[in-house]
Amino acid sequence: MSSVLRPATPGQEPATADRQPVTADTYRPISSHLAITPPVSVVIPAMNEAENLPYVFKTLPDWIHEVVLVDGNSTDDTVEVARGLWPGVKVVGQRGKGKGDALITGFGACTGDIIVMVDADGSADGHEIVSYVSALVSGADFAKGSRFANGGGTDDMTPVRKFGNWALCTVVNRKFGARYTDLCYGYNAFWKHCLDKIDLDCTGFEIETLINIRVVKAGLRVQEIPSHEYLRIHGTSNLRAVRDGLRVLRVILRERSNRRALHGRSHSRVLGTSQEETS
Repeated sequence: MSSVLRPATPGQEPATADRQPVTADTYRPISSHLAITPPVSVVIPAMNEAENLPYVFKTLPDWIHEVVLVDGNSTDDTVEVARGLWPGVKVVGQRGKGKGDALITGFGACTGDIIVMVDADGSADGHEIVSYVSALVSGADFAKGSRFANGGGTDDMTPVRKFGNWALCTVVNRKFGARYTDLCYGYNAFWKHCLDKIDLDCTGFEIETLINIRVVKAGLRVQEIPSHEYLRIHGTSNLRAVRDGLRVLRVILRERSNRRALHGRSHSRVLGTSQEETS
């Protein structure tokens, strides 16, 4: 993997891994001391989120390569607001239904080497994207946001949802040899080439669980990123704890009963200071 995250000496340009100088159009400065070479695409699935988009976009770093907004047939001004907030935003119309379908549609429209998943309700802080990208360019294939890793948190989970997430996460860890601290969280990032190995095929909120399971089955390197989930700012979530929890459980059972080999499972690792390597 040739893309790198590299500190730069003030007044000098960052260099690639082989210490060759790069020009201004080959890297994206994050700060006066840090720059990256891979282009980053941010995918935002949205349906009637016009009121929340200003909060979402104001936290996105200006060094990202592109924003892909997947519009789920909104009846408000979601598309117009997005275009006004981020000139050049790539708007993709969703033909199907559900968050999973929207994300898969958005992934297909990305041109960046790194893809970041961000919800449109204002619950995710775009300033955290640098932590996800740092993990990827440092060697991880998949940077998984966690509200329960050391340093993470949530303002938007009821006790019932917390228990359900813990129970489902425990099942996935035991059945697939993962070491996750969070399962049903939509703030994640990965190298685009990973899509060739995880073959996504679901339409609803269970998409995050499917990604997490298939990442492990594919033997990809995972690093959890502590993340804080804020309350939805405006509107009501389409998430239904019981209904969608059952959908997640069905995905887990289906994946467990699927006899495809767990490619490289012995090499799948969850990295980070609070995580152990899987065996």
